[in-house]
Amino acid sequence: MKITKVEALEYHKNKKPGKKEIAITKPFNTQRDLSIAYTPGVGYVCEEIAKNPDLVYEYTTKGNFVAVVTNGTAVLGLGDIGPLAAKPVMEGKAILFKKFADIDAVGIEVDEKDPKKFIEIVRAISPTFGGINLEDIKAPECFEIEEKLKKITDIPVMHDDQHGTAIVTSAGLLNACKLTNREPKRLKVVIVGSGAAAIASARMYKHLGVKQIILIDSKGVVHKERDDLNRYKEVFAYPQRISRQEAFKDADMVLGLSIPGAISKEDIALMQDEPFVFVCSNPIPEIMPDEVKKIKPKAIIATGRSDFPNQVNNVLGFPYLFRGALDVRSRAINYEMMIAAAYALANLAQKEVPEYIKEIYGKDLRFSKEYIIPTPFDKRLIVEVSSAVAEAAMRSGVARIQKDIQKYKEELRARVS
Repeated sequence: MKITKVEALEYHKNKKPGKKEIAITKPFNTQRDLSIAYTPGVGYVCEEIAKNPDLVYEYTTKGNFVAVVTNGTAVLGLGDIGPLAAKPVMEGKAILFKKFADIDAVGIEVDEKDPKKFIEIVRAISPTFGGINLEDIKAPECFEIEEKLKKITDIPVMHDDQHGTAIVTSAGLLNACKLTNREPKRLKVVIVGSGAAAIASARMYKHLGVKQIILIDSKGVVHKERDDLNRYKEVFAYPQRISRQEAFKDADMVLGLSIPGAISKEDIALMQDEPFVFVCSNPIPEIMPDEVKKIKPKAIIATGRSDFPNQVNNVLGFPYLFRGALDVRSRAINYEMMIAAAYALANLAQKEVPEYIKEIYGKDLRFSKEYIIPTPFDKRLIVEVSSAVAEAAMRSGVARIQKDIQKYKEELRARVS
């Protein structure tokens, strides 16, 4: 599906600039409406919230409001293009929140590269929002920013560039294991790339039980004898110096989060006969699926593209993760919640696919090597993933309120309809 520059520019400019607007949700047509919505009526609401801050969730938009925050230092594949040029992406993320999870979101573009100053800016505006989605912030600063904001705010904070990919590829990993009778704890996983998504994926895989993870960056295998590693890479440094060939030898899985051509046919040839090859560079994968199939016909392949099976798309994760977190007024997004999201995605892919999805894709989809993760158009995602996330938040003690999960699922189904 080819999108031209002219078409994209016209789409964003036509009628009203941008992709979203603010809507009024209450009657606002009379003098009385004005008096209730603003002064003097609003003063009564302010007084109640001053007495009980939790009432802000009952009387304002906070509980369904997410900030998509960036400094524009790692935008898509464009790099450090600054906060203004990043704004179309933040607006795009905001409409995905609204379309897929009925969450109101707004892009916040911050002109600040210093991590400490950036952290303080986001902390200072955090009372406005029910959650913070960090976006397009370069590594390694993004790790420090997320870690600190999680500690000093009392709302869910997540850097989606890290965890979105980790959650979706974890779901794929779980189902690839199921299809090939393997266990995560016995996998040998190679990750090509060492940025935010790569480190976060490695962390998630460890939580799933994977013990052997080998990271490869632009200088080769990440190992403990190197003196150029930051503290995030050091965690995954291999005990001793090994070659790239040794890294790929008999590997069960390779996750590509790098650039086109970063994985070779020779690398694939060294892997197990039925490898998991998840190549997420977009629009051109690290190695093309047809090249993989020529070498390993039984491979399970996932890419970041919509025109190949098994699309690793972050929209399968972040809207529903935040939906579940917001609905139980969670103080954080933790690994229990992210793992719950991954398992919910994996389980959904194993269920019978509705006819409307088959019609959209023009083929018979069913759990198989060609279908290990759900499609973004599956309306069951909000029900299954968000409820799993909310349940994990309650179970792990970060939820402010408790919900009956079955009743909550009905609420979510009502949102879909």
